[in-house]
Amino acid sequence: MRIGAVYPQNAMRGDPEAVRIIGLGAEELGFDSILFYDHVVGAEHADRDPALWGPYTEADAFHDPLVVFGYLAGITRCIELATGILILPQRQTVLVAQQAADADLLSGGRVRLGVGTGWNWVEYEALGEDFASRGARLDEQIDLLRRLWTEPLVTYRGAFHTLERCCINPRPARGIPIYVGGFSEPAFRRGGTTGDGFTFAGDVGEAIIGMERVRHHLHASRRDLPDFPMELIMTRARSASEAGETAARWQDAGGTAVSVLTEKRGLDTPHAHVEYLEEVKSAVEGRVR
Repeated sequence: MRIGAVYPQNAMRGDPEAVRIIGLGAEELGFDSILFYDHVVGAEHADRDPALWGPYTEADAFHDPLVVFGYLAGITRCIELATGILILPQRQTVLVAQQAADADLLSGGRVRLGVGTGWNWVEYEALGEDFASRGARLDEQIDLLRRLWTEPLVTYRGAFHTLERCCINPRPARGIPIYVGGFSEPAFRRGGTTGDGFTFAGDVGEAIIGMERVRHHLHASRRDLPDFPMELIMTRARSASEAGETAARWQDAGGTAVSVLTEKRGLDTPHAHVEYLEEVKSAVEGRVR
């Protein structure tokens, strides 16, 4: 069972020193990964049509994950740098390909790109991308990213992208893993048919149901991969003991990784977050094989 740490984006309110303390602290504690979630634009929720149902507003702070990875690549040695998730359809695909390639090269091959569609239509509008077609765009983006990372020249004609004999340079020294994240049947289908892994978040029981749907799509696409990574971000575990129980249940169901959330635990300093990470890691290691 791999154990990751989720960086507390909102709680640290954009403090650069917190990135250093928590990034180095997670690595020193032996966490396998540190995960950053993504929102480029905050938005006030009041009087929106359609309504915004997600949890984040204009008051929540977010670092850009790929920029942070460039910084962490220089101060850490071995911890994996993961997005969970990057809202890919609101970003330019070729630019993300170059940014992720650079971060992977600078970190010595430690980037994992978790991707999803998001929920905030205001964010899409602000970035000049279409919210309604985000799922279809994401399917095409995953394919194009892999080609840009591996081919010296790419010609591509899809529904959303047209490239004529062009490339990114330098390219990564490997194929960067792409995990899919989400809560819906289209996300489960996307993970099973195209993903290198899947990231769930929330209630472990609901995630186990989702895991079975991903496995269904793996089988239907003849991708019966016994080691297909299934990660759970343990948002519902409110204590170290609950995290240990959640991790054990996830592993029993076939999960391969958990990530520890320190957000909304009443922790007000970076060092307090690192101390909680240590407590939870010990509890999880005491319950999993």
